[in-house]
Amino acid sequence: MKGGKTITIIGIIIGMFGLIFHLQGQSIVGPESSFMYANPKWTNYGLQIMVTGIVISGVGFVVLKKKIIFNTEEAFQIFNNF
Repeated sequence: MKGGKTITIIGIIIGMFGLIFHLQGQSIVGPESSFMYANPKWTNYGLQIMVTGIVISGVGFVVLKKKIIFNTEEAFQIFNNF
């Protein structure tokens, strides 16, 4: 399913950005002139962004494997039947 691949790829990209932000906050990666460099807040923000990316990738993987339908009309019909 095309939607599952897209969601998974977006989650991986977000997770990679979170890792970079985390490493910048720890003074491991990036230029010293960056406002994120050696900033403990960005260490925390990077971890939160990374976890968000992992969750989004997990959702995309489940969609890919379970073949969940993301058609809005069918979703409304399913909810209207309850």
